[in-house]
Amino acid sequence: MLRFDEFRRHDAVAMAGLVARGEVGASELLATAIARCEAVDPEIGALSQRHFDVARRAVEAGLPDGPLRGVPFLLKDVSVQMAGTVTSNCSRLYADCVATQDSTLVERYKRCGLVIFGKTNTPEMGLAASTETALHGVTRNPWSLARTPGGSSGGAGAAVASGFVPAAQGSDGGGSIRIPASCCGLFGLKPTRGRVPLGPMVGEGWGSLGTAHALTRSVRDSAALLDATHGAAPGDPYAAPPVARTYLQEVGAPPGRLRVALQVAPLSGSPVDAECIAAAREAAQTMQALGHEIEEATPPGNSEELGRAAWVLVAANVSATLHRRARALGRALGESDVESVTWRTVQHAAKMSAADYADALLAIHLHGRRMAAFHERYDILMSPTLGQVPVPLGPQRMSNPDGDEYTSALLRFTPFTNLFNMSGEPSMSVPLHWTPDDLPVGVMFSAGFGREDMLYRLAAQLEAARPWFDRVPQLAP
Repeated sequence: MLRFDEFRRHDAVAMAGLVARGEVGASELLATAIARCEAVDPEIGALSQRHFDVARRAVEAGLPDGPLRGVPFLLKDVSVQMAGTVTSNCSRLYADCVATQDSTLVERYKRCGLVIFGKTNTPEMGLAASTETALHGVTRNPWSLARTPGGSSGGAGAAVASGFVPAAQGSDGGGSIRIPASCCGLFGLKPTRGRVPLGPMVGEGWGSLGTAHALTRSVRDSAALLDATHGAAPGDPYAAPPVARTYLQEVGAPPGRLRVALQVAPLSGSPVDAECIAAAREAAQTMQALGHEIEEATPPGNSEELGRAAWVLVAANVSATLHRRARALGRALGESDVESVTWRTVQHAAKMSAADYADALLAIHLHGRRMAAFHERYDILMSPTLGQVPVPLGPQRMSNPDGDEYTSALLRFTPFTNLFNMSGEPSMSVPLHWTPDDLPVGVMFSAGFGREDMLYRLAAQLEAARPWFDRVPQLAP
């Protein structure tokens, strides 16, 4: 078995290189990943499902000769399916829901040689910005165990930051890749709407707000994973613009002189922590030193209108999904089936009309067009990823009976991210700042529709200028 300190020195691309050259075996990498999980996860709570034997059998049977062959990997325990395993959506209602087929995304992960050995914790139905559930418990931030790792891909963020894997799958319907990336000191990119297939069980996530990708320690791992998974599958309802070359080829390519809009105040007017503002302003100074043009600007949009539209789409889709599951179980959906926040979501959806849903779609499509016009002037919009440094666990738990406290905490924490779920544009959180207490703080960069290439060039430039790969939390053992 590879020693953990050796394991952690490599990103996924480097690990695959070791396997390809015969310097280490896939079984050794898997054994090290499992040993790290078993040693640390009782303290962190990142995993919801352990598929260790499934992974061992996959390695023994022989892995495809793909670009990430032999690299241990984790799926998020919501939405994606792996045949023969449970996708619980971290809900009691799905606790024994065994998948009969792989999602297209999982097929592509397997085809590139990844070794999937578990699933990561997420708030019920991926609804919250903190990962605290009744079914699988609380996930803690490896940088500070009393604080959240973010959500909804909080288990993925905690697993990568803790060193279980160099990268893990996440999804993002309102910030759920970028939020834990910021909280856990990782790189997290939300792709363009339609870039990554979500089928075959669903055509789109949350009325087109949601997409899937990964949290990683290196920029090139993110690029390699997107190279392995992007592209519409037959029957997909829409597709992102085609790419000129691989994303790995963009990593290290000169980004040119970018016109950058700096936003430090959210559209909502919500207060922003001084450390989050400092992170964005420091990044702006770095960008200027790299030759980019920075100008303070505010993107278009009415926060109240957009927030209402997003809530309609999320609530309607979550409610419909839960009711389908209850019907499959032969009964009606009841309050005891789900947690408090989820039940309030279902109740809210019951008050909506078909016209409300149509109006919400119209609102986000108009927002996308306004943002397209904004990006004719600015290549990049940068801001703090979050309104706060990683917050203490508790107020954003899914079982919180106080709806006002929960909503207030959520809106204060995440005032920036969901703009780009509504526009469908790619957006990334880059780990460029740590507080004096050693808490990570991300900076968010977003580009025009289909411009992941621009983001990867910029991310690689920032990674070289202000490297973060070796900055990791110190966990025993």
